[in-house]
Amino acid sequence: MAYTHDRLMAEADIDAAEARVRAALTEAGFGVLTEIDVKATMKKKIDKDMEGYKILGACNPKMAWEAMGLEPRIGAMLPCNVILRSVEGGTEVSAIDPVASMQAVDNAELHKVAGHVRDMLIRAVDAA
Repeated sequence: MAYTHDRLMAEADIDAAEARVRAALTEAGFGVLTEIDVKATMKKKIDKDMEGYKILGACNPKMAWEAMGLEPRIGAMLPCNVILRSVEGGTEVSAIDPVASMQAVDNAELHKVAGHVRDMLIRAVDAA
């Protein structure tokens, strides 16, 4: 089972791609709660160079509220991460598939919420 939905943003550098992804996430009802510049962190912490790599922790409050109502500890699996990665030809955007990540939880209602969130994330990534 694939665990991400991926898209190549051809010829877009990571900063341009990030701006487009953030706008598409906002349009889809997500906010970005966390952000990690992995490239800068790896350089600072272990003096390793790498291509651009950012992690955005996206959250749709309504969907998160619903999921936490069904499974109070599900916050350990939130937010939904979206990564931006510099690759040859542009920037690859990958969003977590919440259905795949929620397979560890035996709750059919939660899986329905995860499916809805997955569809919202796919639309956002594809619209960016």
